[in-house]
Amino acid sequence: MSAAAMLELNGVVIDDTFAEAFPMKATRLVITAHNATWANHAAVALTGFATSVIACGCEAGIERVLDPGETPDGRPGVAVLIFSMSGKDLAKQIERRVGQCVLTCPTTAVYAGLDAAPDADRTALGKNLRFFGDGWQISKVIDGRRFWRVPVMDGEFVAEETTPVVKAVGGGNLLILAHDTEAALGAAEAAVVAMRALPNVILPFPGGVVRSGSKIGSKYASLPASSNDAFCPALTPLAKRTELTPEIGCVMEIVIDGLTDGDVAAAMRVGMEAVVARGAAAGVRRISAGNYGGKLGPYLYRLHALLGKGGAGVSRSNAPRLRNGLAVQSQPPGA
Repeated sequence: MSAAAMLELNGVVIDDTFAEAFPMKATRLVITAHNATWANHAAVALTGFATSVIACGCEAGIERVLDPGETPDGRPGVAVLIFSMSGKDLAKQIERRVGQCVLTCPTTAVYAGLDAAPDADRTALGKNLRFFGDGWQISKVIDGRRFWRVPVMDGEFVAEETTPVVKAVGGGNLLILAHDTEAALGAAEAAVVAMRALPNVILPFPGGVVRSGSKIGSKYASLPASSNDAFCPALTPLAKRTELTPEIGCVMEIVIDGLTDGDVAAAMRVGMEAVVARGAAAGVRRISAGNYGGKLGPYLYRLHALLGKGGAGVSRSNAPRLRNGLAVQSQPPGA
């Protein structure tokens, strides 16, 4: 390894590599309810089965709990972020998830949660769901924002007509390589706590952690992704290519989606710092990241630079992209 590859902090080796992320479209919704319990019920349901765009249609998560003073109607609330690969896909997921998980949940209301310019892209929020009112729905415009009031059995469901859609970034990631499961989970949990304290990001997998990291493509033509075998400890002595050494017994991944490339970078930085703070004594040997040689997405997050060890933390690649294992025409960063 080169000197740069041997960066070691508190006994934890930081690989000289980068995480590769790609453009997404995103919005923030604010869900409120009679109390925090019911706002949380709706938010948990809305963000369920939203771990990966590979099969879920979107990636979503709870960003944070809101005090009544932070919500449009002065009630307890929850902010959620939803990411998808296109504005059209995002619109479809918003309508389905709000219609089935928020409209149905007792006492809830839903509002747009992003500040945006008047000419910003927007997509329907309550605009189509209002028709559930079967003609009894009414609207009111307050400070230039239209809200729909739909009669339901506990009173009325209030939904803002539209929500802004912004360019965002998905697929930031960290790989935590540890001696055993206990050490890997402990480090991942500490990193998740630190990362979730930041705004504008979500960690879409269960508990913020994923064990089934994937690579693009598969030996089976119908599968767009398959197990990241280079990081599977069971294959260390068997696979033609491995990124592991015999002392690595468990690898956990944390995936990050953010509203900007800077948000993803900040989350990756604090996540690594949380792991490093525990040190090698806690069983973590290395921190690495998943990438596809710059061919998946334009956002390249270099681990050493994120920790202040030279260079820009985020750079852009114009290499041809891969999508579902196929090369596609390159797009400008952030497109």
